[in-house]
Amino acid sequence: MKNSKLLEIKNLHVSFTTYAGIVRAVRGVDLYLEEGETLAIVGESGCGKTVTVKSIMGLLPEEQAVISGEGAQINFHEHNLLAFDEDRMSAIRGMHISMIFQDPMTSLNPTMKIGDQIAESLIVHKGASGRLARQEALKMLRLVNIPNAEERIDQYPFQFSGGMRQRAMIAIALACDPEILIADEPTTALDVTIQAQIMELIKSLQRERNTGVILVTHDLGLVASMADRINVMYAGQIVERGTTDEIFYDPKHPYTFALLRSVPKLSDHKQEALYSLVGTPPDLIKPPVGCPFAPRCRFAMRICRDRPAEATHFGPSHSSYCWLHHPKANTSDVPETLLKEVV
Repeated sequence: MKNSKLLEIKNLHVSFTTYAGIVRAVRGVDLYLEEGETLAIVGESGCGKTVTVKSIMGLLPEEQAVISGEGAQINFHEHNLLAFDEDRMSAIRGMHISMIFQDPMTSLNPTMKIGDQIAESLIVHKGASGRLARQEALKMLRLVNIPNAEERIDQYPFQFSGGMRQRAMIAIALACDPEILIADEPTTALDVTIQAQIMELIKSLQRERNTGVILVTHDLGLVASMADRINVMYAGQIVERGTTDEIFYDPKHPYTFALLRSVPKLSDHKQEALYSLVGTPPDLIKPPVGCPFAPRCRFAMRICRDRPAEATHFGPSHSSYCWLHHPKANTSDVPETLLKEVV
């Protein structure tokens, strides 16, 4: 894997104008993706994961969404995508950066044959003839393991099962061999067996093509086997970032700790109710002044509600935004795993 940043987001803020007020959905997000790696963005529904990745693609509604932030940038090969007009972004989408959406049934065009939908991006971006584009579409259907591809290429989305529709979405996304693949909850509507097949397919195609993958999910089980690095997101902010091993075996933020506790473990034979995180995320029309997780955190201190925490670094790749790691913090009731020595 090359140590080069394929994509880098700096100080991204995204707000939406609604009838109730301005919703500050993303508040100062920084992240990066290296060539050939998988970056996972995890968190509860509504934390800003999808808004962040749609900002990369330029898919937010212009009449409602406002992208701001001092020095805000989305750099792809050192070009700021926020400065691109619609024509330039259209040339990026599908060709260089592609996206697999959460629900393939609403993302696929119900009036177009599957083969035509795959061929469309090849015709638009690569100038392929109709005949060559169809040949490539057939090749892509075989690549994503669609059975009877010669017959299926002329069928419509309603004739595909849920798993096959998701495979068709992957075929469309990868048709032009993009450098970045964004997978937004790619297995939400699928049963666990099909989930495993879809994720293994994405991994194998990534290895073959050295594609950078951004995986957006709330399912930590998927993340454990798929991601190289994880960014934990809460209330529009990244609260912890690190490698997969660092996040799973050495979590530093109470929210990360709570997410991991809520995952059932095969090794746990106790007859106990599964851990549940109490409370609800904050109202982002009036976001909190301090740590957004403070009202739900059993370790919260007064300063947590008054001031946002600065980053504490535990190594070159692991950092967390939490006051518990301040030298003056009262940590008598805090689990040891959250308090290992700070680098």
